[in-house]
Amino acid sequence: MKNLFSNIKGDAFGGITAGIVALPLALAFGVSSGLGPTAGLYGAIFISFFAALFGGTNTQISGPTAPMTAVSMVVIAGIIAANDGDINKALPIILTVFLLAGLMQVGLGALGLGKYIRYIPYPVVSGFMTAIGVIILLTQILPSLGYYPKEDIEFVNTFKLQAEDVILENIIESEAKEGILVIDDFNETIERVKGVTEEDILKEARTMAKNEGKSTVGVLKMLPRALQSINWLELILALGTIIIIFGFKRITKAVPSTLVALIVMSGIAVGFGLEYRPIEEIPSGLPIPNLEIFTGFSLGNITPYIFTALTLALLGAIDSLLTSIVADNMTKTKHKPNKELVGQGIGNSIAAVFGGIPGAGATIRTVVNITSGGKTKLSGMIAGLLLLIILLALGPIASRIPAAVLAGILVTVGIGVMDYKGLKAIPSLPRDIKFGPLKLSSEVLIMLIVLLLSTFWDLIYAVGIGLVIASLMFMKKIGDLTALRSDVKPLKEEAWADEKNFPKSLEDEVFIKHIKGPLFFGSTSDFQQLAKQIPDTAKTVIMRLGRMQYMDQSGLYAMEDMLQDLKTKNVEVLFVNLLPQPRYMMERIDIIPDFVPESHIFDGFNTCVDWIVEQHN
Repeated sequence: MKNLFSNIKGDAFGGITAGIVALPLALAFGVSSGLGPTAGLYGAIFISFFAALFGGTNTQISGPTAPMTAVSMVVIAGIIAANDGDINKALPIILTVFLLAGLMQVGLGALGLGKYIRYIPYPVVSGFMTAIGVIILLTQILPSLGYYPKEDIEFVNTFKLQAEDVILENIIESEAKEGILVIDDFNETIERVKGVTEEDILKEARTMAKNEGKSTVGVLKMLPRALQSINWLELILALGTIIIIFGFKRITKAVPSTLVALIVMSGIAVGFGLEYRPIEEIPSGLPIPNLEIFTGFSLGNITPYIFTALTLALLGAIDSLLTSIVADNMTKTKHKPNKELVGQGIGNSIAAVFGGIPGAGATIRTVVNITSGGKTKLSGMIAGLLLLIILLALGPIASRIPAAVLAGILVTVGIGVMDYKGLKAIPSLPRDIKFGPLKLSSEVLIMLIVLLLSTFWDLIYAVGIGLVIASLMFMKKIGDLTALRSDVKPLKEEAWADEKNFPKSLEDEVFIKHIKGPLFFGSTSDFQQLAKQIPDTAKTVIMRLGRMQYMDQSGLYAMEDMLQDLKTKNVEVLFVNLLPQPRYMMERIDIIPDFVPESHIFDGFNTCVDWIVEQHN
């Protein structure tokens, strides 16, 4: 508790700034999810406060994020469709799935599984994050154009036959559960079917049309219709929001450009009395728990979604721990991964009870918090409390925000969440596999497979398939290279035989590091500890790489980050016995010669020592 209040001024400013940044995003993610802006705001309030209070990363700001919202959107649409398009009927099931996901995260942390998240290869993460960006961009095209599929009667009518089939299936399924469906007597079924009205069919058809607009394939099919009936006011509001967000950043970053865009464009729409489409009404007053989660709990309703809940739990864990690593790099601290998962799980569980969408550690909001002075858990708690105050004081005003403005905000989120570092590396990565006469890069192939499957099929299966392919390709490479050892652990170094006569006068200034075995996605976490081993007196680091036969993209970027850190400390790095494959990888992204020039690469250890001695004379 003492540490909690050790930086009150900095934490207050960091938390308030992060909360302001989170406000428009929370509203936008809530609308995108399908549960409305209130669900996004509730998620941001409870996850931010409780994940900070119980988590293992002091400076992390949590709340709804793009990846979690993209998956939640699919989950919500599926459960609503399975419940006759009735959101009130589906809501307790949706929130129970979110609650289960939060409890699973607590379980992952309690079992100590947080440390294993690092085994996800970079190309899989890269493809997934880029897919999230593409999905958000595509699904925001229609609202940006002012086109809503469920209001297009001509389009809705194309779903009427399917709607009738779905209603009939639901009647039969309901009778089967009630035990009144008898093969010899369909009288009850016939009576129920007769009771189905044209309005029931139209309602189901509207739900199906709306869900079609939530899928990337559906958006592409509907785009011609949307372009024929553009609502120019909605489009101008969305484009104005996008222009302000990107343009204001060039003027100053002291004020969040997203908030500026939200206020300016909403002010114009309201001030000039424009006939725009507002977001759903945000209720005033304190959030109320949805007790129907518990009173109406049915194992049968939840069983089909257990895997879905686990997927959300794992995605939230990955999302949060990646942000924790960013926070560590900025603050020079070390987060506690298992405690962080417990904190995120508690936050998501409480948010679900109050009707909020799930979330995770948010990178941009965390960076804003740190750069604004946040240092302890108090900053994340303050961010959550600020959002609660805004909800209570400004709920009715926020309800007048144009839907197109939030669509514009989400477009910028989609653009920003893509992994441009991975995309830029595509032409440079070695083409190490063959398909007949065609030579391709295995890492690029994995990234593209995950990207395409995530965008046009299923986010979860795409990641699973990507992991399997990455594992198989890695095993093949290591088998081909006949790696004898895989040891990149940050343990105390044992001198090799040819180091016994190393000059005593240089021992304090020169640090020798041995890399034994491949540097790949499974060993990068240990490798990242290397810089922390180097004593403050060291001016030169010798990296002996004769046993590092292979380096993948994850290892490549870990090496780049470490060299960048050493460069800022004015520590000189020398490579000894650098093998062809790692050298080729490092040349592709200019680690050689930008960080390690040719003059600092030696064929043998003795030659390297002679060069050092000569430099010190």
